[in-house]
Amino acid sequence: MTQHTQKKDRSVIVVGAGPVGLIAGLALRNLGLSATIMEAEPEGRKRPGSRAIYFHKATLIHLESIFPGLGYTLAKNGLVWPIKRTFFRGKEVFVKDYGPTDPNQLPPFTSLPQDRAEQFMFDACLQAGVEFVWKTPIRQVETSPAGATLTTKAGDVWSADYVIGADGARSSVRTTAGMKLEGPRTNDTFLVVDVKEDEESPLPLERVFHYEHPAMGGRNVMFVPFVGGWRVDLQLLEHDDPEEYSHPEGVRRWIQKVMPAKYGERVTWVSTYRFHQVVADSFTDQHGKVLLAGEAAHLFAPFGARGLNSGTPDAIKAAQGIHTALSARDDQAAKQAIFAAAHERRIAALWNRDCSSTALEHLQGNSPAMKMKRELAASLSGLVPSLGRWLDEGPYGPKSGPPELTTKY
Repeated sequence: MTQHTQKKDRSVIVVGAGPVGLIAGLALRNLGLSATIMEAEPEGRKRPGSRAIYFHKATLIHLESIFPGLGYTLAKNGLVWPIKRTFFRGKEVFVKDYGPTDPNQLPPFTSLPQDRAEQFMFDACLQAGVEFVWKTPIRQVETSPAGATLTTKAGDVWSADYVIGADGARSSVRTTAGMKLEGPRTNDTFLVVDVKEDEESPLPLERVFHYEHPAMGGRNVMFVPFVGGWRVDLQLLEHDDPEEYSHPEGVRRWIQKVMPAKYGERVTWVSTYRFHQVVADSFTDQHGKVLLAGEAAHLFAPFGARGLNSGTPDAIKAAQGIHTALSARDDQAAKQAIFAAAHERRIAALWNRDCSSTALEHLQGNSPAMKMKRELAASLSGLVPSLGRWLDEGPYGPKSGPPELTTKY
């Protein structure tokens, strides 16, 4: 019989060593708290695809605030494209030149593969004194007024004053601590394709979005450069067979219609998905011992890059709430600090879900009114530049956050 052990108590345990979990660990250490990150997979695990590539300036500022130099490290090692363009049925309707960036200032954004960003975050965690426990999947989290108990799949038991659940869309922390995701799942199918750049003869560094690309039968296509390659998003029509477009031969066939033919042989990753537009019914448990962050708390359509960029303030606010709770005068004040942090970030999540839903309607809404708006804006964009800007900004949804937030997004 296997003998299981009772582990030492921890003050705060973060479940999940993805970017949101790493940021939570850094935020805790920045506040002078101990931080233990538990991860189901082994150290150095390899994960396919570029995944979350886009970091808003607000996120870089957040990272600077919890580990000075980290935001600048991501900016320096990422890519800031100087130009973005938007087309409607082949006609350019908007262009913006960002101009040169000042290396002494944080850029408006940076773009690099998620695994590279995670490596910089992991190195920062090691410098900050974060403890890591690898190959330890969590089976169950139970809470009480006294704290949280975590049981691993191997049967070992850990205890903590507080837990931050950053263990992704299939979060065991969320499901076993009593929270659940609520909201719709769209029927719209999207493809994300990574294409390796030809370093000897690269394409211009421009983010390009096509409404109804002429070579793709009216399907929308977006090109986003990142360090070493391109992210290509294809939005399928309702009657399309996703397998036809995501199969290696199918990808090669359509990629060569929208990029130079050589890129058909440079595809490195393909992902097909339908969006959940869901938010947890609560970001904390009934006892106020668990806080959710990132995809454990919400899943959005990726318009506006709202996943990781909202997961970052989720993690920071969770750490701040726990810091306040640990120094609270009594149990009721401690619980109130956790509930306040959870409430604030749920407001942000609901707002982000609404924004991405608005963007989806802007992109693919088939109502006569929306079709007319897009066509009218495109036809008049040369005379009224603000209409071209509306077309360009539409896929990303509103930019400003609700006024209740102390941490943006």
